[in-house]
Amino acid sequence: LMAVIMVTKLIAPNIWGWIADHTGQRMPIVRFASLFSVICFVGVFFVEGYWPLALVMMLFSFFWNASLPQFEAVTMSYLHERIQHYSRIRLWGSVGFILAVLSLGFMLEVWGVGLVPQVVLVLYLGIFLYSLLVPEKGAGMVQHAQGSILDVLKRREIIAFLLVCFLMQASHSVYYAFYSIYMEEIGYSSSLIGQLWALGVVVEVLVFLVMHHLLHRWGARTVLIASLAIAVVRWVLVATTSDQMPMVLLAQVMHAATFGTFHAAAIHMVHHYFVGKHQGRGQALYSSISFGAGGAFGSLLSGYLWSGMGPEAPYWVAAGYALIAVIIAMLWLGHRDAPSGQAVKQVQ
Repeated sequence: LMAVIMVTKLIAPNIWGWIADHTGQRMPIVRFASLFSVICFVGVFFVEGYWPLALVMMLFSFFWNASLPQFEAVTMSYLHERIQHYSRIRLWGSVGFILAVLSLGFMLEVWGVGLVPQVVLVLYLGIFLYSLLVPEKGAGMVQHAQGSILDVLKRREIIAFLLVCFLMQASHSVYYAFYSIYMEEIGYSSSLIGQLWALGVVVEVLVFLVMHHLLHRWGARTVLIASLAIAVVRWVLVATTSDQMPMVLLAQVMHAATFGTFHAAAIHMVHHYFVGKHQGRGQALYSSISFGAGGAFGSLLSGYLWSGMGPEAPYWVAAGYALIAVIIAMLWLGHRDAPSGQAVKQVQ
């Protein structure tokens, strides 16, 4: 079932991105996809067996993965010349994650795991209802790009950027998939592991609060490379010092950079590389190549490494991914981020 979700995460954003860019109607697509996500998810309560459930999850994921990249594009259109402030909006997603984890943990203790599908359905319904309140961004504020999307994708810095995003997400996949198991094997309690996860998200929120200052001072490229370098150090620490609480805390604090600053800088660069009619597909490519392809590749390989070479091996490989990404970014991202079909704009 997870494989079904990963495949649709790779394919669906690009289909919906193409539709959004050719129609210019991003919010109607977000609403449509959000509504059908709810409708498809309802099927979870009625189907039995692997293949019917796989079909339901495929349809749900196909629509759900349409929403986020297009809403990112809408958000950046609203911010316009203040795109450095994207992180102040994005931090509310992290706050929502913290609240969901805390409240759901309490509810599971009282009512049990069977409550999860109902809670998830209510949250998806809330997303659809709130999407009705967001108006479409006026076309007058949208930049027009020249040339096709293929012309954009042929540029060296675009290829390098997408490869860097792929490698960064691949390096995080072992963390998302195996960190809790790894820490349990070392001897940490489930409650402490939960607190460590929460710490990572809390510092992520804090860095989002000041991210616009970092982007204004250093630029997206420099922030991106610094985030990659910190990821190298973080995964080495996890592989070698996870039995030492101070190092464990330090590694978790680094989540602020390896996810928080990296993601904000990457969204900033997508907005500059893919403008006008390419904005939806730019966000879709970032989502599908990093979270889709990068996540799937990293998870699959880390599973083999874990079983064949031990729990530390995947983190060493993750550090290798991040190091390769540092080299690629320094060599080929260049010192400027040029929007597609536009004059070069300085972001460093």
